[in-house]
Amino acid sequence: MNTLYIHSDIFCKFTKMTTQEIWTTYHKDLKRFIISKTKDKVIADDILQDAFIRIHNKLDTLKDASKLKSWIFTITRNAIYDHFKSQGKNITFDNSDIPVEIEDHIHTEKDCLRGIVTNLPKKYRTPLFLADIKGLKQQEIASQLNLPLSTVKSQIQRARKMIVQGFMDCCGFKLNENGKLVGEIQPKEDCKICNS
Repeated sequence: MNTLYIHSDIFCKFTKMTTQEIWTTYHKDLKRFIISKTKDKVIADDILQDAFIRIHNKLDTLKDASKLKSWIFTITRNAIYDHFKSQGKNITFDNSDIPVEIEDHIHTEKDCLRGIVTNLPKKYRTPLFLADIKGLKQQEIASQLNLPLSTVKSQIQRARKMIVQGFMDCCGFKLNENGKLVGEIQPKEDCKICNS
């Protein structure tokens, strides 16, 4: 297994700016799609955040850019499906809505990251999402959330520290002298976050 080095601001720059471009282009369509399945705008916002975290984490697995739209809708369908499954509920999709995995893959740090971010308290997850996925400036986030700028800065900083701690708790990572996480991803069955 390869040793993994992750800078402590792991969530910030996992992929290129493409995630923000995808957000700008498709988030309204995806939200409408989610609302059509959930009938709840608050739940739709949470699922949309989860879907974009997945999109952000898996963007480098997309081999054919011409399939981007179907790819992100597949990820969103899976996020909807997983939400209902976690609530002990079933959801039916028609033939075009059957959730499928994008591809079988080895358990990676991105799987852990998704689990860690999903488990963050909403007061930390939302500002982090707005900053690192939507690319909003912290002042814009403060205005949107009707919070003081100092609170938003603190929440984003705290969220990033919680992500680092999540990797330490999940897979036994350690911080080295340069402030980078060092360790190896555990097999999924041994991973405390992904296997919960």
